[in-house]
Amino acid sequence: MPSVKIPKKSTDVDMTPFVDVAFLILTFFIMATKFKPPEVAEITIPNSVSTKLLPDNDAVMVSLDSTGRVFFEMLVQADPQLKYKVISNLNTTRNLNLTEAEMQRFMKKVPAVGVPFSGLKQYLSLSDDEMKRVKLEGIPTNDSLGGELYYWVRDAVSVMAGKKINYLIKGDNNAKYPAFKNVLAAFKKNDIYKFNLVTSPEGVPSGSDLDLFQKKQSTVKK
Repeated sequence: MPSVKIPKKSTDVDMTPFVDVAFLILTFFIMATKFKPPEVAEITIPNSVSTKLLPDNDAVMVSLDSTGRVFFEMLVQADPQLKYKVISNLNTTRNLNLTEAEMQRFMKKVPAVGVPFSGLKQYLSLSDDEMKRVKLEGIPTNDSLGGELYYWVRDAVSVMAGKKINYLIKGDNNAKYPAFKNVLAAFKKNDIYKFNLVTSPEGVPSGSDLDLFQKKQSTVKK
């Protein structure tokens, strides 16, 4: 009886469809990812146990580094034109003499402000690389009314009227109290008495009251 010959099939696998899918997934993540803006100063914030995430819209954040420098930032990803309105108002009320191009550059290229009004025009004339290298001196706040920070907060509150604004203070662990006090003075002058401190989240200590409460809630939900 003749033997049956089984036809040999190629073991080669066409990887083209897999490569196409991989590139499609990679493209999706590149397009969907929100890149974190560069930090204007190195700030080591304290740890805390919290489940509340940092908002990226309708928020005003004031940062303090370890040397007491103060920075102002508007978190308005959904409507960056709000930043333009603020700088436009300040350009008029504080006589900054900014051009339209400089105000547009402020809106698009300056995540956080860290220069006095007198140096803002010169700062906006720098190239992108120069902006990254220059050491900012911070916003002056050394008076009982919060200094120039008062005006930044005032105009931000004005252009976001009707919205629920989140007020945030991001302070370095080694920031001195006088700098923090001046920030509070700027808030108080704008009738702002409630704000959140930005901290680095950490796990709930095992056996703590919060840990036991969360476990109890988890048990109830089941």
